Amino acid sequence: MNGSRVRWAAAVLAILSLAIAFVCGSASSASATINYGEEAAAVAKRYVGSPYKYGGTTPKGFDASGFTQYVYKNAATKMTIPRTSADQYKIGTPVSRSQLKPGDLVFYATGTKGKVSFAAIYYKNGTFIGATSKGVKVVKMSDTYWKERYIGAKRIVK
Repeated sequence: MNGSRVRWAAAVLAILSLAIAFVCGSASSASATINYGEEAAAVAKRYVGSPYKYGGTTPKGFDASGFTQYVYKNAATKMTIPRTSADQYKIGTPVSRSQLKPGDLVFYATGTKGKVSFAAIYYKNGTFIGATSKGVKVVKMSDTYWKERYIGAKRIVK
């Protein structure tokens, strides 16, 4: 019976120690932080398959900049960004292609050469998620069509 009392006392001390550590805050140093770019990319991924709609700004139908605007407003960032791709290109910090991180905005000239007309969200491994004419898709940036039209990228969250 002596051994069970020792185990019981040890269990009580362990529980008390944990309770004191929790109340005093030493256990709270292991807090989670949000990577806003990765979270925005994950939100974008949820809408893959949504249809394209000229002027569209909702999951019922998106155009390119309507999609990026919607994702950033509905992600953890709760960020309001400009409506058009050209205006979105005016915000943020320029990022080289080799330094892209999930959530960065990538920009393309799909109309007039050299003029931003398409925005999407960098996903990972050289891909972006964007509202193309065939709906929201994960697209390889190395595909000839996109590679030839790349303008640049901007980081709008840390």
